[in-house]
Amino acid sequence: MKNSTPESKNQEPNEGLTRRRFLESTVGTTVASAMAGGLLTHANANTHAPAADADVRNGIPYRTLGNTNEKVSCVGLGGYHLARQSDVQESVRIIRTGLDEGINFLDNCWDYNGGESEIRMGKALQDGYRQKAFLMTKIDSRTKQGATKQIDESLRRLQTDHVDLLQFHEVIRNTDPDAIFAANGGMEAAVAAKQQGKLRYIGFTGHKSPEIHLKMLDAAFAHKFTLNSVQMPLNVMDAHYDSFEKLVLPVLLAHNIGVLGMKPMGDGLILQTKTVEAVDCLRYALNLPTSVVITGCDSLPILQQALQTARAFRPLSQEYVAALLAKTEKVAQNGEHELYKTAHNFDGTIQNPEWLD
Repeated sequence: MKNSTPESKNQEPNEGLTRRRFLESTVGTTVASAMAGGLLTHANANTHAPAADADVRNGIPYRTLGNTNEKVSCVGLGGYHLARQSDVQESVRIIRTGLDEGINFLDNCWDYNGGESEIRMGKALQDGYRQKAFLMTKIDSRTKQGATKQIDESLRRLQTDHVDLLQFHEVIRNTDPDAIFAANGGMEAAVAAKQQGKLRYIGFTGHKSPEIHLKMLDAAFAHKFTLNSVQMPLNVMDAHYDSFEKLVLPVLLAHNIGVLGMKPMGDGLILQTKTVEAVDCLRYALNLPTSVVITGCDSLPILQQALQTARAFRPLSQEYVAALLAKTEKVAQNGEHELYKTAHNFDGTIQNPEWLD
């Protein structure tokens, strides 16, 4: 992966020392030595890019979800956009078509569209479709009581007795990691739900800052808690500005934590720059060592675009990746096309703080 446009803060000596200490404290001297040798740097990230996938189902490559050893489709169906479709039955058709065509990873969240996204997915998962899906949803509450309630509400809407993966949504504040892992915090509810068979794996998501992601990972390590997945923006803009790819991805790989890439097109913001096409955005994200790239599909043609891109995907050449990054370098510099990082437009829990209770 080309490394000609690193963030300025990545070049500060103290930053490298901090990251070295972080890795040494969490994964030991083996990874620290690898980092010293350059094996986990952004410049060499492409050495971890997926090779031609051996596990292919209906033409869709499947990848391993980190330490779970579960196999998931390299593209996943985003839950938020499903309720942007005005026709409920069309949403059901999109989900079922995706499952029939080889996608198994389904994304959702307790707060998406007031619960409508989960309700529609629940309808789609009837008639035997639940068995085809690796089902993920997210919750917002940082308290044990609130998280327990949200988990149960999600299960009712999804019309299932369990989800395969539950993630803490919008870890976007410096206070979130400590709140989640506190006594009577949300993690206690998630662990209890797992023991009750309501969920199988646990992870977290966020779109604001790589440093907050690292703080959440550090909190998990401090509590000796094994996270199964982490979801974050991975796209051609992120590579240039406050980059999850550069700062968080190497840590996830070192710990064999499942990598869920989201916002491959920045919710359309990247496409508005006219620098790259949608298919290029998907290819870039698929070329990273992601377990799955979650993409929003509010119509059957958009779904087919994702399916076709996944089926045709082959690892990209360094020259191709360098060309994509060169096209987006100038417009990506200040994060104005990644508003989920630089503004509150995407922060549902900022606009609805009661969801955290």
